[in-house]
Amino acid sequence: MKYFTFSLILNYTKIDANIEDKLYEVGCDDALLGVEDGITYLDFTREAESFNLAISSAIQQVDSVLDTGSISRIEPDELVTLSEIGKRVGRSRESIRLLASGQRGQGNFPIPLRGARLRHRIWRWSEVAPWLIGHGVKVGKFDLEQAASIANINAILQIRKSQPLQGAELLRTELR
Repeated sequence: MKYFTFSLILNYTKIDANIEDKLYEVGCDDALLGVEDGITYLDFTREAESFNLAISSAIQQVDSVLDTGSISRIEPDELVTLSEIGKRVGRSRESIRLLASGQRGQGNFPIPLRGARLRHRIWRWSEVAPWLIGHGVKVGKFDLEQAASIANINAILQIRKSQPLQGAELLRTELR
């Protein structure tokens, strides 16, 4: 068994004590419930055999108390800025910017997902991390498999909002 740390971002702006108690009673006693700038979240440190089992059990417990579709996404997010990339690998934003622009390193940094012509670009961590590893940059503890799982689950949570039945089945399949 290992401990896994992640956050569930909820589609609620306020949580009353009744819901907080119910979350605790169904097993979310390993989560810290908080609201910051109107964003409600549950920060988990969950013991499980795998990352997917930790996420799966948390989602099932939250769904048993709140409406299906109440979970917006999981963090740490797969989408990253230059600053977040730097933070994850222990480098400055400028160091990463130089790698991304090809002014340092061997070039061919992954293409940003959004903002290719803007100052604030967004990349997929699952594309950036392997590139960094391949170029001798230590990625640290953020596991690439976890990044891929988070990306897949977040996509399914998005589908679940618009197509609840299909999204629920996809989520069950992904988390097996």
